[in-house]
Amino acid sequence: MTEPTDDVALRRTRESTLSGAPGHSARSPRGAVAASWRRVAAGGLDPGSAPEVPPLSGAELERRRAESGLADFVPRLTRTLTSVMEAGQMVVVADADGRVLWRAGSSGVRRAADDLGFVGGSAWTEGNVGTNAIGTALVLGEGVHIQGPEHFCESHTRWGCAAAPIKDPWSGRTLGVVDVSGPSRGMHPAELALVELAARMTSLEVAERHRTELDRLRAVAAPVLAGLTGDALAVDRFGHLAAAVGSRAPDRVALPHDVTGGPLWLPTLGPAVAEPLASGWLLRLDAEVGDDDAATSLTLDLTAGPVVHVDGVAGRWSRRLTPRHAEILLALVQAGAAGRTAAQLAYDLFADPERVVTVRAELSRLRRALGGVLLSSPYRVAPGVGAELRLPTDRSVVLPGSSAPVVHRLVDES
Repeated sequence: MTEPTDDVALRRTRESTLSGAPGHSARSPRGAVAASWRRVAAGGLDPGSAPEVPPLSGAELERRRAESGLADFVPRLTRTLTSVMEAGQMVVVADADGRVLWRAGSSGVRRAADDLGFVGGSAWTEGNVGTNAIGTALVLGEGVHIQGPEHFCESHTRWGCAAAPIKDPWSGRTLGVVDVSGPSRGMHPAELALVELAARMTSLEVAERHRTELDRLRAVAAPVLAGLTGDALAVDRFGHLAAAVGSRAPDRVALPHDVTGGPLWLPTLGPAVAEPLASGWLLRLDAEVGDDDAATSLTLDLTAGPVVHVDGVAGRWSRRLTPRHAEILLALVQAGAAGRTAAQLAYDLFADPERVVTVRAELSRLRRALGGVLLSSPYRVAPGVGAELRLPTDRSVVLPGSSAPVVHRLVDES
């Protein structure tokens, strides 16, 4: 008996798994694909549907391009992937929300993408269009190759894609995604490695720019700090230390998102006064941290862009959250004193309890920002810290595009 081709075998797997009636000859889907299908199905998307992905207006698309921080890197990205375009594929750069910002490729492949609604300004997340390389790479935070029938929606199963997130190692944020897409028959597994290399090279360029900015800030700060007494820090806009005087000099400070100068409160450092300094801040630390600086409440505000507010006797601190960190805090606030293990959080975020390494890495970053507000073993909000969740009246707009089960449960409860 002749073995089925990969595409035929994948299609059998897709049909049997999504129909709920496994066939004898069907294989199980890859773990990452199976978890993505579970997330997407929990969100109510129909695999037989052709999702509508209305694009942004031209003005909004241009605004997002300008604010993405990626425009300077797009020409090199496309040059790096020229061989892929010559093979009939399209190069796409999307932002951290999965919005398509730039496309490059032949007119034929771009027309095929147009037929799918895969156009500039369209939202290509799991929550919007199901399993796909851009959306799934954003969820997992790593490179992904999705072969035709591995897409959740039938309308996309003749399309192949490989994508990798572009990360800013300086700020810890995901800036966007670089993706290669086109007719599935033209995709080669090695294209994922090329896309991951292109994304990694871009991340290195981003980090180098930040280092150059920090060096400039250090030169500006040196004479200023030389004339001060007491504890003072010069930090860049992401909180990285450029220079310091006094006894306290952390490598990085968790700055609130709304620093405008003047008095403020900082986790682990207590009260301070901020003054603008070149492309960063001069922070004069007023006092040693004491018991009065302990947090008393945490508010996760999901009414618009996710923000966390931490209140203590000494003041309030607010910080914008990445969607991933908002999902984690949502799970922890809902869990209460019982907290969540890494495996439980992995299911809350990915519908995959095996992804504990990713969860622990994200919790490490979040705990550095929030200090003693979050505890581990299990992960939970610290006793004595009141936790509150603020939601919009229409819960369907909470973390739009998220495919995390914890978000689906919240929406379903409404």
